[in-house]
Amino acid sequence: MIAIIIVLSLVLILLVFNYCMNQGNSKYINLMPGPPVRFIIGNTWDFLGSRKEQWNYFVNYSKEYYPTFKVRQFYYNAVVSCHPDDFEIILNNTKHIDKSFFYKVLEPWLQTGLLTSGGAKWHLRRKILTPTFHFNILQQFVENLIEEGENMTKSLQNEGESVVKDLVPFFSEYTLNAICETAMGVSLQSFDIFQQRQYREAIHRMGELFIYRISRPWLYYDWIFSFTPTGREQRKILKILHGFTKQVIAERKLYHEQTNDRYLRGTDTFAKYDDTELTGIRRKRLAMLDLLIAASREGLMTDLDIAEEVDTFMFEGHDTTAMGLCFTLALLAEHKDIQDRVRNEIDAAVQKNGEKFSMKLLQDLPYLERCIKEALRLYPSVFVISRILGDNVKLQSYFVPAGTMIILNIYLAHRSSDFWPNPEVFDPDRFLPDRIRNRHPYSYIPFSAGPRNCIGKLLFYYHYIIIIIISKYINIIIIHIKL
Repeated sequence: MIAIIIVLSLVLILLVFNYCMNQGNSKYINLMPGPPVRFIIGNTWDFLGSRKEQWNYFVNYSKEYYPTFKVRQFYYNAVVSCHPDDFEIILNNTKHIDKSFFYKVLEPWLQTGLLTSGGAKWHLRRKILTPTFHFNILQQFVENLIEEGENMTKSLQNEGESVVKDLVPFFSEYTLNAICETAMGVSLQSFDIFQQRQYREAIHRMGELFIYRISRPWLYYDWIFSFTPTGREQRKILKILHGFTKQVIAERKLYHEQTNDRYLRGTDTFAKYDDTELTGIRRKRLAMLDLLIAASREGLMTDLDIAEEVDTFMFEGHDTTAMGLCFTLALLAEHKDIQDRVRNEIDAAVQKNGEKFSMKLLQDLPYLERCIKEALRLYPSVFVISRILGDNVKLQSYFVPAGTMIILNIYLAHRSSDFWPNPEVFDPDRFLPDRIRNRHPYSYIPFSAGPRNCIGKLLFYYHYIIIIIISKYINIIIIHIKL
């Protein structure tokens, strides 16, 4: 009982202290509109419900107070903007590249990798990792993506002509397989069933815990969170995730030692070899991990640094890709005329390509590309970006002081009638060249923008070869997506 009282007292002291520390910024932020706040807790109560309830509050507030408004969680003020002009001001300025405190919640898992780091460390990591996503390297994984697409096709065909399925976990499984090979160079299928399931469930659960924590400000402090049941659960999950990554890195380094670093002699090596060598029974495909190991040979990264980036890539890659695929297929299922046009385009391209699936196909599928872009407009996989302002900023109508968290609502900007006629309508021809020409460059940013844009954009598009395969062989009639 005494221990509980001490902990609660410390929490109260921290909240009061931080509230006082943030009052200097409030005089500017209080000039903005925003939802009514409750005493002490601010708007925290609004975001303690289910994910659907949280989302509804956020979207409704964004519409009601468009384009800029304030929210408060206990002592912490945040500014939400939905306007491309503000996006351009924030995302183009290197003073504002540091992520918000929300991302601190991910550090027990991802440490300070490319997603969560800032300043000099972020600049160095970005420089090291950029060559990993070169076209010549990524296209080596086409075979892998085709295999996963064929596996998904077989699974969906087992459902019959009408497909009624919660596709989110379904796609998440297959995209995790593909991302695992891209990031680590190994297939999850090479591990036993128990380890596969354990790793999949651990990644999924960590995503849930992230949402749980960022909606509860008192859990931002790791030492408080560690005393809670969910904090103890997270420690067990992290042991699984970090253990898996450590095992894969060790095995990959051993492989390169056994082959005398044949593939690590300069980054150009990655584009030259066709990675068809077999060692034992496991094929060794080139992966992001290989480039990181090459950097470690030059003293640029430690094993911990490598683990940070592999874990970051696994977190960022598989879920965003799965959601993008789900929404694209759902929209095609809802619009049969568009789906038929996509299939006809695919049929013609496949025939032209000698009945073979390859990345060359994408060059002959302009309508599918427009469908993908339109799906990402309506349902961007990352629908908000949050940063900490490194300097004072004058937005459209308000002054925002340095140190303030700003949340950029990409979802609503993509659906603003100020920039998109009939914004709720699925219209792939919005992305015809003549209709793009005069559009605000920051009204469509599914992969963010500026110096901290998504480094994996090209790989994300590559996964859409899976859609090509599915659209070719399956008549998509009904798809249910459970959010």
